[in-house]
Amino acid sequence: MLILIVAATAFEVEPLANSFGKRLDILITGAGMVPTAFAMGRQFNLHKYDLVINLGIAGSFDREITPGYVVEITEDTFAETGAEDDQDFIPITTLGFGENTFKPTTTLEQVCNSLYLAKANAITVNTVHGNEESIKKVQRRLNPQIETMEGAAFFYACRQFNIACLQIRAVSNYVEKRNRDNWDIQLAIKNLNNFAIELVNRIIDN
Repeated sequence: MLILIVAATAFEVEPLANSFGKRLDILITGAGMVPTAFAMGRQFNLHKYDLVINLGIAGSFDREITPGYVVEITEDTFAETGAEDDQDFIPITTLGFGENTFKPTTTLEQVCNSLYLAKANAITVNTVHGNEESIKKVQRRLNPQIETMEGAAFFYACRQFNIACLQIRAVSNYVEKRNRDNWDIQLAIKNLNNFAIELVNRIIDN
């Protein structure tokens, strides 16, 4: 099975890369939706993959999904795609210009039924939330659990090429007024990579 790992930055998947070396294709896209979609489209025109996995750290709106927790994303929404109508937000779906929510084309159980992660929904944003009022607004509108800057774009690109895909995220911080003292990036990266190494090993062994 030919597997591609997609990550925004190299440091998020460094332990995984060190474990497998050239035996595993890893695509570092850069942070954000546009770099992710562009890099994946270019890569998919060069190689055909059996499975693509998006790995990265993320923020959590859900206080029960604590820093260090690793989750499988079951759907991801472009939170900012639409129009403002004074204090209201009109999503692109209501405007009639397209979709804003995308899902994986496979599941962890289908890929490796001996491993399990808790499921969570996510939003993808250009500007990560750090203002109490904007956090409340997006929670009322979309009720997200996880926030990323790439996830929905990742799902979108995989769907366009009809490629099996998963998104796995480890929480590094709560979505709240910006407070780096509450972040635990090292724990998130450690737990993310421990899981990813185990997952890839089991896929390869099968």
